[in-house]
Amino acid sequence: MPLQTAHYPVISIVTPSFNQGAFLTETIESVIGQTGDFHIDYVIVDGGSTDNSVDIIKKYDTLLRDGHLPVRCRGISYRWLSEKDRGQSDAIIKGISMAEGGIIAWLNSDDVYLPGALQAAVDVFRLHPETGLLYGDAQYCDPSGNVIGKYRTEAFNFNKLAWFNFICQPSTFFRKEVYVAVGGLDMDLHYAMDLDLWIRIGKRFPCQYLPEYLSRYRLHETSKTIRVETLYESSEEALRLAMKYFRWAPLTRIYNSCDFSCRARLPRLVTGNRPALILATVICTLLRSLRLNRGIRWKDLHLLTGDNVRKLSRSRLEIMTGTTDAGSDNQQTE
Repeated sequence: MPLQTAHYPVISIVTPSFNQGAFLTETIESVIGQTGDFHIDYVIVDGGSTDNSVDIIKKYDTLLRDGHLPVRCRGISYRWLSEKDRGQSDAIIKGISMAEGGIIAWLNSDDVYLPGALQAAVDVFRLHPETGLLYGDAQYCDPSGNVIGKYRTEAFNFNKLAWFNFICQPSTFFRKEVYVAVGGLDMDLHYAMDLDLWIRIGKRFPCQYLPEYLSRYRLHETSKTIRVETLYESSEEALRLAMKYFRWAPLTRIYNSCDFSCRARLPRLVTGNRPALILATVICTLLRSLRLNRGIRWKDLHLLTGDNVRKLSRSRLEIMTGTTDAGSDNQQTE
């Protein structure tokens, strides 16, 4: 039965899940525990987990159906499926195709919403009906949920997405009609599918920044967003998107990719020496920029400031290993 109503908004949250049973309970409760004047359409798409994830999903299905959980909003529709998929993008696409709300978001199975997040998002869309995408601030937390840093967000600037993703995915919401209009997620992307979507939406629709904390982005050793073996692939995907949409290869994205490439391929004698690693990365960056941009874009040199370098994906790894200030502004590049 369609959930859309003229009396209150319906917000659909999609959670792609695969073997994240250690965190899934907290994720689910952060969604169904939201308070406000809206209906929650919650869709969980599990990729055929072999841990206790499906048991957890079923548990909350039963609790909600039997009325054993307090509902602090207009109502909750809870649906789920568990089957093999082609990865995270595939799971999110499935979930959004099932979504019945006019406002959409996805929350990964190791992240959580902060209290009041959904009402804050609904309020912005209600006050600014022209808005296609809304994003807020986010905190980094450790596996136990302790805040260890923050994701640096800022006011929307479309061109800046070429070299820095200031939109934090778990704190982002968009209208379903806008998602459909731009063609949805690209299933062939495995790391930067959110950036790809933000760029396509930002090119055609108004985007708005809400300077409030809406979510916690969990950093842990099994997360694909901090594992060293995948950071290079992630940075390469983001670089390809910058070249596709903005027709140039920003030095920050080249530097990011070269940094991870050097870490993976150079001997410990170099990677264990920070000045030597930086020197190797800079040389790699300049050589690759010459090739990709057919010369050095001298006006881009201002991007390689210390502050911008600290915005790179590597900062997430530094937070985890304790090699950077937990209270500083740290985040990803994708």
